[in-house]
Amino acid sequence: MNFAKATAKYEAWLARHLRMVSADLEFKHAQMRIAPFPFLRATFYRWAQLWPAVCAGAAKAPRVLAVGDLHVENFGTWRDVEGRLIWGINDFDEAWRLPYTIDLVRLATSALMAGMSCDTKHAIAAIQAGYSEALAAAGKPFALAEHHPVLRAMATARLHEPNTYWEKLHALASIAGKPPAGAVKAVARMMPEAGIACRWAHRVAGLGSLGRERYVALGEWRGGSIAREAKALAPSAAFWAEEGTGTAPILYQEILDSAVRCHDPFVRFQKRWIVRRLAPDCSRIELSAMPKERDELRLLHAMGFETANVHLGSGKASVLAADLKKRPRNWLYTAAKAMQKTVEADFREYSAKQGVAK
Repeated sequence: MNFAKATAKYEAWLARHLRMVSADLEFKHAQMRIAPFPFLRATFYRWAQLWPAVCAGAAKAPRVLAVGDLHVENFGTWRDVEGRLIWGINDFDEAWRLPYTIDLVRLATSALMAGMSCDTKHAIAAIQAGYSEALAAAGKPFALAEHHPVLRAMATARLHEPNTYWEKLHALASIAGKPPAGAVKAVARMMPEAGIACRWAHRVAGLGSLGRERYVALGEWRGGSIAREAKALAPSAAFWAEEGTGTAPILYQEILDSAVRCHDPFVRFQKRWIVRRLAPDCSRIELSAMPKERDELRLLHAMGFETANVHLGSGKASVLAADLKKRPRNWLYTAAKAMQKTVEADFREYSAKQGVAK
């Protein structure tokens, strides 16, 4: 099945689970034509379809509750119940029970494709080292206030001008009427108190989830701005890649609850909506928002460690460690390079048909 046919089938399946926003979907397609890395981020469904054959050896591995759509820009910060700044994986839309290696290979492939400046083999070695160390240590969340000064500096660079964040949110145009009742109720449950007057806006963000309903409630509370977002979810694209039809449970809350994690009290899955607090310190971090001078190897090491924090929720630490130990030394680099080649071939095919010069 070529890329165009796979995309059409996936989007038709997705449309049976939620209401698609056609303008956002068109924007997603345009973003997919820009460069291979945005294409990778936007097309987890295709990755899930191809990687078992491309990386047959890597794909034969113990299964865990995995992130699925993991990449170097799926990390961010939030505040836990103590108000501490925590860093970790930011999005679990595609969570599914998969070989644990899928998250490592996708993370490593994204590091190759994201234009990072560090040596590629050292980059992938750092991911694997971080993962192995977390398994050995039974995991540990990344609380930035007291620890991880280098990671803290990289993660908080974007927080020096919080006004810019709020200006962008307040610039969102209000929607006519209100979002679906389920989204309104889900957001109301996550507000600091009842009865806060809000206006509703539609937000365009991310890449993989573009085309889904995404609403933001914006208001003022006790002297400052507050925002809550409700995003519509569907079953993981990994399920579609395995089954082709049908439906399945959404595992977002399960993976949040099981991971070694300092939980964000303002992120919760409610029926078909994932609701979260939006704020400058509660958001995804793009590489472009980090300092130009940064320790990328330490960052990738932390990403590998955090990946294991999530996988440890499946209770298979010794099984995963044993599987890693028996793998060839360069297995992750080999698999990542193979998937990079595969993704870039799809990108060339897609962009050529859209008349984009390469």
